[in-house]
Amino acid sequence: MISLIDLSAPIAPSPEGTPPFLRTDMTYSDHAAGAEQIQALFHVSPNLLRDNEGWAVETITQLGTHNSTHVDAPWHYNRQIQGKPAQTIDQLPLEWFFNDGVVLNMTHKADGEAMTVDDVQAELERIDYQLRPLDIVLVRTGCDQYYNDLDYAFRGCGVTAEATRWLFEQGIRVMGIDAWGWDQPLNMQAEAALTAQEKGIFWAAHQVDLPYSQIERLMNLDKLPATGFQVACFPLKIVRGSAAPARVVAILKTED
Repeated sequence: MISLIDLSAPIAPSPEGTPPFLRTDMTYSDHAAGAEQIQALFHVSPNLLRDNEGWAVETITQLGTHNSTHVDAPWHYNRQIQGKPAQTIDQLPLEWFFNDGVVLNMTHKADGEAMTVDDVQAELERIDYQLRPLDIVLVRTGCDQYYNDLDYAFRGCGVTAEATRWLFEQGIRVMGIDAWGWDQPLNMQAEAALTAQEKGIFWAAHQVDLPYSQIERLMNLDKLPATGFQVACFPLKIVRGSAAPARVVAILKTED
């Protein structure tokens, strides 16, 4: 027997007050409208349809590739990674997106208190696990409870560039987090970068010059054990995409 746990946020119209570049907007066409469309296209009247109903259709009028639970491609970070053209989401190997999962619990950390290499190693020691190449590492911050709040983007501890690099060196190619972004909140990064007037502070973990993928805006990591499950996180095959929405699911084996 297996148990499936949905780690994805729903795709739905954004709440009032969401900034335009973050919005998701949808229109809903009901069965009566579908019947009218069928009659207009094929001259089949509603009385020839079951319950006088036609098809229901939803149209997504705005959905950025990063505006839901999504997988980032290296192209999102820079045009070139390690001196080569960065891969877009449709160019990444499927083997990356179905593997054993590991949850690192960072719920004790404050907003902006980024996960370090020492934090990763201490958590792996606590859960008695040694990473294997292509494991999918998920960072639990608890920020999914704020998903529909207007300050969601400004919450979460984030991950340092050094921790990202260390995970990559262990063979990890997909890393995920239940917060708006993988780095520290953007407002905190911006303040630090402006104060120092230096490169390598703003978006440091994204622009670490490594060909890896992030999953951002995960949900329900609190329902998972630390280890002993698999993750399926296949992104939509969007040509030239910097990212793509994904239905991320954890697969747990259970006793009969």
